Amino acid sequence: MNYFEFVFTITSEEDFHRDLLINALAEVGFDTFEETSAGFNAYVPETEFNQAVFDGAFEGLDDMISFSFEKHFIPKKNWNEEWESNFEPLIIKEECYVRATFHKPQPQYPYEIIIDPKMSFGTGHHQTTTMMMEYILEEDFKDKSVLDMGCGTGILAILAEKLGAKNLVAIDYDPICFDSTIENIQLNQSNDIKALCGSKEVIPNRQFDIILANINRNILIDQIGRYSEALRPGAFLFMSGFYVEDVPQIEEKSSQFNLTFVNNKTLDNWVAVKFMKQN
Repeated sequence: MNYFEFVFTITSEEDFHRDLLINALAEVGFDTFEETSAGFNAYVPETEFNQAVFDGAFEGLDDMISFSFEKHFIPKKNWNEEWESNFEPLIIKEECYVRATFHKPQPQYPYEIIIDPKMSFGTGHHQTTTMMMEYILEEDFKDKSVLDMGCGTGILAILAEKLGAKNLVAIDYDPICFDSTIENIQLNQSNDIKALCGSKEVIPNRQFDIILANINRNILIDQIGRYSEALRPGAFLFMSGFYVEDVPQIEEKSSQFNLTFVNNKTLDNWVAVKFMKQN
């Protein structure tokens, strides 16, 4: 199948602008996205591309987001081979081995996660996902109830379940991510994870022992109050998806909802933070 490749360059400073553009493209037939240092690449089958629909996808966004793109024609190729050549296994803290279905198992690692890399987001390779997985490996998850917000591929919830968590809920508002989470739950036989499509409005009306939220600064700030409601006293909230300079704003917002800063991790100017819900 022939594809069109769109190479997007984003000059806006807000990190969530990329997500808005990707969501708009996913709604008009684009099925694969690849993060780049300047923005992202988006791919759509030639047979699914409609110029008028594409032009209308950015209505309301072009005034908000500063971006440009180049369009390239990609002749028919074996896309599975393309993914296999670009997706490398990942090892976290010498304990967790993340691989695709086409990689060989490595039983010397205590935890193995299989992720079908249909998208380049949520495979563990991004700095924020790596730090969140490190936090999970350092925490006691045995018999803990867990909420994974902005779950992407479901990788964080899957790791938490492998560490003994129970009654897990994984939520993402992107239908592509929701479908990917369901598929990866099945691949890893993580049968105690319930996937939901939506945002903070679909968080179950109960309290959790741990909440994992790897999204972006603006969405986190909007949802922190709801996270606090969904945490039992003494429970922990782990968040990532923002930069070092955003930490004071995240900390200030969290303090308004009885959440106390515990510590943080940094990697290439990205940050993951740990908060505790006070009694």
